[in-house]
Amino acid sequence: MPGFAALPVALALCAGLVAGPSPAPVAVSPADCRAGPAGCYDLYTYGYTLGLHPFTGPEAVRRQLTDHFWLFPVSGGCAGRIRAGARCELLGGNPVEVEYIGDDFFQINTLPGHQLGRGMHIRFAFSRTLGFHTMTVRAWQDRPTDCTGEVLCNGANRTFAWATWRVLATTLRLTAYAA
Repeated sequence: MPGFAALPVALALCAGLVAGPSPAPVAVSPADCRAGPAGCYDLYTYGYTLGLHPFTGPEAVRRQLTDHFWLFPVSGGCAGRIRAGARCELLGGNPVEVEYIGDDFFQINTLPGHQLGRGMHIRFAFSRTLGFHTMTVRAWQDRPTDCTGEVLCNGANRTFAWATWRVLATTLRLTAYAA
């Protein structure tokens, strides 16, 4: 019965001849990190409770922030209502651009001159469960920079970001009643 062992191999070879050559591999472009963190250099994800607001939806909380951007830690340029494409400076003179504004989220992108480098995307998403609102802040980059690729600097950045977004969450906890 030695011929039976060769039968699967022969069938596999014939199947390859009948089917033809394998298609050339498709070139995969690098991830478009503006769209989301999949395939990009993940930096952090933090969640903050905004308290109980049973009559306010996540869209209203996002709108409260984007319509009154002075609630955000900005030092100029975008103190009023923001829109996609607006350029602002966060505290410390760090330039950012508003990339997207969705129903329940908005996203900014760091620009050249930002102390963490350009190309860091930060998304602020708002949700509600049983009347309790949450703000989730997620940051990612196209590639690590000199700071975010180094343990000590990245750790300091993560700590500073957590504290800064915590202050924003505390502000929104109060102002969400006006939304």
